Amino acid sequence: MPKMSGARLFAEMMQGYGVSHIFFVPAFLLKAFAEMEDMPIRRIMVHGEKAAAYMADGYARASGKPGICMAQMIGASNLAAGLRDGFMAGSPMIAITGGPTPQSRYRHAYQEVDDVSQFDALTKFNAQVDTVTRLPDLLRQAFRVATSGAPGPVHLRIQSHLGQITEQEADLDPLVENMYRRAPAFRPEPEMQRVHDALAVLAAAKRPMIVAGGGVIRSDAAPEVVELAEKLCIPVATSLNAKAAILDAHPLAVGVPGAYSRDCANRALHEADLVFFIGSHTGGQVTNNWMFPPPGTKVIQLDIDPDELGRNYPNAVSVLGDAKAALRRMIDAAPRRSPETTAQWTQRVQQFVAGWRAENAPMRNSDASPIRPERICKEISDVLPANGVVVSDTGHAGIWTARMVDLKHPGQHYFRTGGSLGWGFPAALGVKCALPDRPVVCFTGDGGFYYHIAELETARRHNINAVIVVNNNSALNQEIKLNDAAYGGKQRGRAEEMWRFPDVNFAKIAEGFGCVGIRIEKPGDLNDALKRAIAMKKPVVVDVVTDMYAIAPHPWTPSGRDFHSYQKTGA
Repeated sequence: MPKMSGARLFAEMMQGYGVSHIFFVPAFLLKAFAEMEDMPIRRIMVHGEKAAAYMADGYARASGKPGICMAQMIGASNLAAGLRDGFMAGSPMIAITGGPTPQSRYRHAYQEVDDVSQFDALTKFNAQVDTVTRLPDLLRQAFRVATSGAPGPVHLRIQSHLGQITEQEADLDPLVENMYRRAPAFRPEPEMQRVHDALAVLAAAKRPMIVAGGGVIRSDAAPEVVELAEKLCIPVATSLNAKAAILDAHPLAVGVPGAYSRDCANRALHEADLVFFIGSHTGGQVTNNWMFPPPGTKVIQLDIDPDELGRNYPNAVSVLGDAKAALRRMIDAAPRRSPETTAQWTQRVQQFVAGWRAENAPMRNSDASPIRPERICKEISDVLPANGVVVSDTGHAGIWTARMVDLKHPGQHYFRTGGSLGWGFPAALGVKCALPDRPVVCFTGDGGFYYHIAELETARRHNINAVIVVNNNSALNQEIKLNDAAYGGKQRGRAEEMWRFPDVNFAKIAEGFGCVGIRIEKPGDLNDALKRAIAMKKPVVVDVVTDMYAIAPHPWTPSGRDFHSYQKTGA
């Protein structure tokens, strides 16, 4: 084996694994960064560790390659907090931080806290690199774990605050395992008996539904979902993570169910006699706390992770395998169902969809000022190029985009946060780094944008040309009804100080950072402004002044809109 420094080995292995961007807060692994000087790796210095993690998350979701984020020891806790969304979404990420040395432990060394355990709940693999000789095999293990099975974040803590042990030399082999350069590293095939069992249950159902989850997107299995649905004449709902799995105009598309949802999707799942979950955790958001489908509904589940099979619903059939590979086996084995056999059900579901669209058309086309958020989503839907990407923040941003953004072309994509307000803007920068030739439009609120507004400087410095649309209602207005309830029905006194902001012109702030700023106060100006922003090839903030009291509706439930079933996660 050649003798080299750990820093050189780290740089060569990053290049060997096809890493194109590293998101970091200095100062950490400085020698390794110096070794990358002549390599095609962009070193994206950011202004906060959580933002670095969010950028790596967006990069990973958009590219399938592990997103790399790094921080010195004092920033490790912040970096860990930033992994939460990537862990919930199954995003392949590798976080690398500094750590204490044996000589400094228990002595109150400067900035030292033994924080490695903070990563346990947020990673698939959490390891310490205590000698430079362990760096090669643990880096390989990091890529191996991040991309295999259900993808997810991993963490390596390199001994010493700034990772100085990598400056030591040893006999090191920068071997790279190419199969782990991106997820999915493997596509496990299902047992054919399970495939036949699932098809038999599907064939017997009178009112079947498919729910596509994030695993469909990670497996690139959206075409197979649509092909199976068309062959068996089954309507398709999608989790937010899989919103792009089927075009909104497809006759079998029902929309997003659950808490951040279209009413038509919840109605369809409520009436279904069988639900086929594909690559979905069947968690609380996509099911609105396990209301849709109702308990007792027959369920089939396909997942690459055996731990997920039957976790939240007793499965009639569990199919273990990669979504794309397993669906291909199902498509090949399934006899084509005549549309007439399910016409009564598919027509009823289509009536749900048509009714929902008719009910919401007035708000999507509203000319009201201040502007309605539904109108923003309509205009994004209309102008988004055929290869465009929408990135959404959580809370109201997630609800509005789930309900109101229509994806009209097979090449469009959608990525959203799992729950951390403020994720959207930095994640959009990461998505743009992964997809530099595709338009990226982020939808966030003013509350979400404030979290990491300093990354406008990062976008300008690295010319990361995302378009950030800010739903600027001068408030965390999702909190209004919560505060009404807290005050017994009507707020009083200084209650508004808990959710209102002063009016801020984010377009001027963007210009101060050297980006482009556009402020919109009339709905008729939105379409042209968004087109111009996308065409500029610069970082652009489109600041849209919206109605403070435009509150997203609660999810449909059989007894009406049930406030207590609604999961508040931000604004």
